[in-house]
Amino acid sequence: MNVVVDGDELAREHRRYLWGLCYRLTGSAADAEDLVQETLLRALERPPARADEPVRPWLTRVAVNLGIDRLRARRRRVYDGPWLPSPVETAEDAAQEIGIEPVETEGRYDLLESVSMAFLVALEALTPRQRAIVLLCDVFDWSVREAAEALGMTETAVKTMHHRARRALSDYESSRTRRTPELVEKTRVALGRFLAALGSGDGAALESMLHAEVRHLSDGGGEFFAARRPIVGRDRVGRLMVGLAKRVDAGARVSFRMVNGMPAAVLERPPMRKIAPRSILQCEIGEDGAIRAVYWVLATKKLTAVRAVEG
Repeated sequence: MNVVVDGDELAREHRRYLWGLCYRLTGSAADAEDLVQETLLRALERPPARADEPVRPWLTRVAVNLGIDRLRARRRRVYDGPWLPSPVETAEDAAQEIGIEPVETEGRYDLLESVSMAFLVALEALTPRQRAIVLLCDVFDWSVREAAEALGMTETAVKTMHHRARRALSDYESSRTRRTPELVEKTRVALGRFLAALGSGDGAALESMLHAEVRHLSDGGGEFFAARRPIVGRDRVGRLMVGLAKRVDAGARVSFRMVNGMPAAVLERPPMRKIAPRSILQCEIGEDGAIRAVYWVLATKKLTAVRAVEG
């Protein structure tokens, strides 16, 4: 006989956890919301068979497998330019603002790192199942056996896929920097200087802040002017950014926020053909303080989880 499920209680207890899991899996706030609703509906319509077992592992299995299907469907569609995660606004030091809640243990990657732009972008190199395994084993600290049960795989297959996923993340690992209060403050300062140089059109000052192998990724979703491929290298990124800045009205409003656990700038300007009226700009810096990556999200549908600039 199936368990009788109280939908309201189930949502109160597990919604935040499920949202955080699905956001990490898909990189999309909108998809995460849909998947949580679908998972909770599945629990009401086809609840777990045993009342003596915790419901969260069951919910996780459902959400992860639905999420894998959603991720596969998204990757089958042609996307115009680089795909970036949808930014999610966070409080200065409150992990729960991004669908995170305390867990008994954390794995190789802590909860805030696992929602950073750098980490979510790195996960795009993985297959959907590899991504799910990394999240279950390396973020939520599930055992190989638990992950295998959730994904309907053998333990041997999980171990093999996990090893391949770790290898695919080797570039991220080699340049990985731990999130500390000092790194947050250095990033905030670097972002301010970067925007000041951009606003003044000072290409030399801008390039002086960039790492030699800096990467620029911009996601306009086919709506707005944006680089349609990753741009790599100090000179190329510097020229691109100065060129793009000329398209942006000098009177654009800027608000500094915490987005995905790190400082970011929300930029807004009056509507103009093919120019994004609203965007999120974030810089990733290394231990030397140089900017190693620039993430610029312009696509309208990606910005639903970030407040408009006030005033």
